Amino acid sequence: MTIEFIWQLPTSGDGRYAAPGITRRGERNAGAPSPLQPGVSDPRGAHPPFNYFDYLHQIARAADLSGFDGIQIRHDTQGDESWIVAGYLARSTRHLKLIAEFDAAWGSAVYAAKNAVSFQRFTGGRFAWQIGYGGDAAARRRQGDTAPDADIVPRIDEFITVARGVQNTSPFSFKGKFFEVQDGGFNGPLANHPVNSIYLTGESPEALALSARQADVHVFDAAPLADLQPSIDSLQAQARHLGRVVAAALRIDVLARETFDEALRDARRYRSGAGLPDDAPFEDDAAAFWPGFAQAQTGAHGALVGSYEQVSEALQAYAQAGVSSFVLAAIPHFEEAYRIGEHVLPRVRAALSAQLQAA
Repeated sequence: MTIEFIWQLPTSGDGRYAAPGITRRGERNAGAPSPLQPGVSDPRGAHPPFNYFDYLHQIARAADLSGFDGIQIRHDTQGDESWIVAGYLARSTRHLKLIAEFDAAWGSAVYAAKNAVSFQRFTGGRFAWQIGYGGDAAARRRQGDTAPDADIVPRIDEFITVARGVQNTSPFSFKGKFFEVQDGGFNGPLANHPVNSIYLTGESPEALALSARQADVHVFDAAPLADLQPSIDSLQAQARHLGRVVAAALRIDVLARETFDEALRDARRYRSGAGLPDDAPFEDDAAAFWPGFAQAQTGAHGALVGSYEQVSEALQAYAQAGVSSFVLAAIPHFEEAYRIGEHVLPRVRAALSAQLQAA
C-alpha cells in the first residue's frame, strides 16, 4: 500500500508553544502593539520585511525537508487565498504536492480548469484541488453564494465534469443546470497536460456517492477508527461498482511526544492556554482520539495524542483499515512539521513496508 502524508498550512494564522492563540506569525496588523514586553524595543517596526507569507514558506520547506508528500492549503474565509499561496510556494518546493482547498462557489469551471493547467505546467504536475461545500446557507450567503443546500452537491458534480472535460477533450460541449459549454476545450500550450487530482469531502450519503463518481481522494473528518470504518467501506464499494478506485484520506491532528505523559501534559497545556476545558477522554497510557481537540483553530474534528510510537501505531491501524492519505496538522505548524516528519512518519512507513514484505 502506498501511503501519502500531507501537512496542512494555516492560511489565517498560527499559534506558538504555550501560546496557542491565533496570530499571523511574522507580521502584525497596523496599529497593533509589539508582541514584545514593555520596555523592549522592536527594531522591525510596525511593518517588518518578514510577513506571514514568509512564515508559510517556512512551513512548506519544513514539510518538504522532513519527508511529507504534500501540503494542503486550507481555505479560510478570513485567511489568504489558497490558490495564491500555492503559487507563492510552488517555486520554493521541490517534491510536495500542492493541494489548494476552495469552496463550491469558486466561479467558472472553465476558468478554474485553465488556472489548474497553468499550475500543472509550472509545477511539473504537482497541483491538486480540494473542493469544499462552503458551510451552511448563512455562511455561503456571506460569501455571495445564494445557492440552496440541495444544489451544492449537483453543482460540484457539474463543476468537475466541465473542468475535466475542457482539459481532456476538444471540442467539448456540456449543458447542465449550473454550467454550459459549447465547443470548448483547450488547445495549444494548455492541451495534453495531466489533469489535477481532485480531493472531495463530506460525510453524507450524497457526498460519498459524489466522491465515488468524481473524486480521486475522499477526505474523511477525524473520527475513531470503529466509527470511520463503515464509511470507508461504503465509499470503496460504491467506487468499485462504478469501475473506479477512490482513495480514502483522513484529516486529523496529531500531538506526539517522547512519552505519553509528556504528550498529555502538552495537550492539557494547549487546552488551558486556548481557554478550553480539560476534557481529556483518556487516562491510561495509550494513544487516544481526543474529539474536537483543536478544531476551532485547525478545523480537524479530533486529534491523536500519545507517544511517537503510540501515534504511529494508531496511524498504522487507520492505514490497515483502508486510509491511504493522511492530512495532518499540529500547532505550531512550523515546529511540529519537523517533529512529526522526523519521529512519526518514518515509523509508520517502516512498519507498513515490513507488513507488505511479510505478506
